[in-house]
Amino acid sequence: KKGIVSKEVYQDSKVNIGLFCMAKGTDMSEHTSTKFGTIYVLEGNGLFNLDGKDIKMLPGVFITMKNNARHSLKAKENTSFILSLYNA
Repeated sequence: KKGIVSKEVYQDSKVNIGLFCMAKGTDMSEHTSTKFGTIYVLEGNGLFNLDGKDIKMLPGVFITMKNNARHSLKAKENTSFILSLYNA
């Protein structure tokens, strides 16, 4: 109901997969990752900013991001997604 919760679902030497849940009105400030990543939105409504470009986070949306890409997130409603990070 408040904040951001993440739970690791799977990890091995090549991939980390996590479930993220963001409560309505929460956000993640701009940051980067050294790994290639994908996001699959399960539910909710949010905004994903990738290198200055806004992408609506709605159920079924799939987002890819290159390593070191600047990104931030904002939940307009309770929003959940799967984040997968891949080692190069």
